[in-house]
Amino acid sequence: MSVSQVYFTDFHTPAYGDSLPTKLQKLLKKAGIGQIDMDGKFVAIKMHFGELGNVSFLRPNYARAVVDVVKALGGKPFLTDCNTMYPGSRKNALEHLECAWQNGFTPLTAGCPLLIGDGLKGTDDVLVPVRGGEYVKEAKIGRAIMDADVFISLTHFKGHEMTGFGGTIKNIGMGCGSRAGKCEQHNNGNPQIDPELCRGCKRCQRECANEGLVFDEAARKMTVDLEHCVGCGRCLGACNFDAISFASSNAVKVLNCRMAEYTKAVVDGRPQFHISLVVDVSPNCDCHGENDVPILPNLGMFASFDPLALDQACADACLAAAPLPGSQLARNLSTPGFHDHHDHFVNSTPESEWRSCLEHAEKIGLGSRAYELIAI
Repeated sequence: MSVSQVYFTDFHTPAYGDSLPTKLQKLLKKAGIGQIDMDGKFVAIKMHFGELGNVSFLRPNYARAVVDVVKALGGKPFLTDCNTMYPGSRKNALEHLECAWQNGFTPLTAGCPLLIGDGLKGTDDVLVPVRGGEYVKEAKIGRAIMDADVFISLTHFKGHEMTGFGGTIKNIGMGCGSRAGKCEQHNNGNPQIDPELCRGCKRCQRECANEGLVFDEAARKMTVDLEHCVGCGRCLGACNFDAISFASSNAVKVLNCRMAEYTKAVVDGRPQFHISLVVDVSPNCDCHGENDVPILPNLGMFASFDPLALDQACADACLAAAPLPGSQLARNLSTPGFHDHHDHFVNSTPESEWRSCLEHAEKIGLGSRAYELIAI
């Protein structure tokens, strides 16, 4: 098995020393980004602009640092993401761009245009074959992302309520899928609602983008419409009373495998480079309109040509770190009777699971889980 190189630098910056964006630029150059021919090429930089109300997403300063390196190499960069499947401030291109602007991402701050990869309504996608795919034969990817000559991912590594963590593979696989592509990845297993635990608060229904939840006015209970439910799991995270669970025990595993296959569709056979920042490690995704206390300390910036090795390196660094006091993770571990899984991501959200994603990614040839960590 080949060993991939992952480059790393921490967040320490002595007084009058380099700024963090400058450290990031040095990391990219040491990791070999200059090996990619970008002269006159369109370069897609895939990132997450953050949901309105969330403040843990990557600051625009980091995006600008990457953009400036690409420009210096002769590339024509643009920041991009695809529309969401669920209600919120990023479900169409107009609202998505407005959200990005409010969160500080503009052509002025980023130094390049912002393009929504799957168009105005999330329908501008292209079918991309998945070589070796077991769950997906053709992925539905935002057209602008596939039209680019070079692909770069800039990821905020954080927790996630279903996939354990949101890293490079999730940023690419889920993030580059069109709205139809996101539905395809999520559509496995359906939630079931325990009427004894349901309080009739309707909070879950506000999170459903597909009319998959119907409120029974007579019983004052929520029910699932299996014809419309796509199994995305947003309702699971919205319920404060543990009334919602998934009927399919392998729903998360299948989601992880599909996500890995979507990632392979995006990067297969094209010049690529990947960056992941383990900072502000919130327990949930940046898709949330809020963010909780970080579960782990700020660990550093990582870069690699291999998206799988990059996720594995970031995960290993997180698992070796100590939980932050007062966080969701620390609170769970201190709860009497809590079962310690000896895994920070699962301990933070016991319903989550992440290892199947990396295992499947390696199986289909996305990259290598074996890596050499090179600190600079």
